[in-house]
Amino acid sequence: MIMAMVSIAKLSSLALALFGLSRAQEQIPFSPSNPPSIASIPLLGFGTWNLDNSNASEAVSIALQTGYRHLDCAAIYGNEKEVGNGIKDGLETIGLDRSSVWITSKLWNDHHQTDQVEQGLDNTLSDLGLEYLDLYLMHWPVASSDGKNYIDYVDTWMAMEKLLDTRKVRHIGVSNFSPHQLHQLLEQTTIKPAVHQFELHPYLQQVDFVQWHKDNGIAVTAYSPLANLNPIYGSPGESKDTPPSLLVNEDITEIAKERGCTNAQVALAWGMDRGCSVIPKSQHADRIKENFGSAKCKLEEEDYTTIERLGKKYQKRFNNPSGGWGVPLYQGLEDA
Repeated sequence: MIMAMVSIAKLSSLALALFGLSRAQEQIPFSPSNPPSIASIPLLGFGTWNLDNSNASEAVSIALQTGYRHLDCAAIYGNEKEVGNGIKDGLETIGLDRSSVWITSKLWNDHHQTDQVEQGLDNTLSDLGLEYLDLYLMHWPVASSDGKNYIDYVDTWMAMEKLLDTRKVRHIGVSNFSPHQLHQLLEQTTIKPAVHQFELHPYLQQVDFVQWHKDNGIAVTAYSPLANLNPIYGSPGESKDTPPSLLVNEDITEIAKERGCTNAQVALAWGMDRGCSVIPKSQHADRIKENFGSAKCKLEEEDYTTIERLGKKYQKRFNNPSGGWGVPLYQGLEDA
C-alpha cells in the first residue's frame, strides 16, 4: 500500500539534497549535448495558473529573461495564446531557441474521449505557437461532458500513450491522482507516467506519497508551492483551520532571517530539496526575480525539522474541487 511507505522525514539534509538535482545547475539551457529528459527537468519552474491575460505575455518573457527554463501551462488556464507570445518574446530577447526550455501543458477534462485527446494537444500547441511539448499531463482523473463529471482516465491515458509516436510530445504524465488511481493506471497500461503534478507545500507535505514516487521512478512537480498565496484559495487565516500565509508564518520567517532568504525562497528551497520541481507563479517582475533567487537559498537540517512540524500541525489542502464536481478526489491522502 502506498500509505505504508517509509517516511522521507527520516532522511538527513544530505540525503534530501541527493534526492533532487543540484539547484545550482538546473537552469542550464538544453542543447544537443544536454537534451531534455525527465532527469534534467529544471527544479525551479514558472507557473502560469491564474496569470492574468493582461500581462501574461510580459510575465512569461520576464521569467525567461530572469533565467527560468521550465514553464508550466494548461489549456484550462485560458491564457496559452498570451503565454505563447511571452515565450516567443522571451526567447528572442535572450537569444535562445525553443529547445532551450522545458515546457509542460495539460489535457483538460473535456477532451478525455480517446478521439479528442490529440485534438486537445493540437489546440494547445497552436495556442502556444509550438511544434511540441516536453511534457503533457492529464490534468485530472476526471472527464466532463454534457455538464457531468465522472472519474475516467485509463482509456484516456492509452490515447495519450499514442501521442508519443507523433513526436508532438516528448513525455506524458498525470496530475491530481490518488494512490488507488495511480495503482490502477500502472496495472492496466503499458507506459508509466513520467511525472505526477500535485499540490505540495509546507502545509501539505504528503511525505509518504512523495517517497512512493521516488521509489517508483516517477518525478514530482509541486503546484501551489507557496501554499495559500493564490487569491483563489481565500484569505489566509480567515478561520482557525486555515493557516497564515507562508509570507508571515513565524517559523518560516525565523528560518528566512537565519539563512538570509525571504519566506517565499525558504518554501521553494524546501520543495526543491525534496527532489520536487516547484512552479511558483507571479505577475510582478520583482516577485518573479525573488522566487528565482530560491535556487541560492541554503537550508540547514534544523530547518527541515521545523518545517516538518508545520506539516504535521496543519495538513491543509487548498485545491479540492470534489464537492463542486461531485466526484471523489484524493482518496487515501492527507486532508482529502
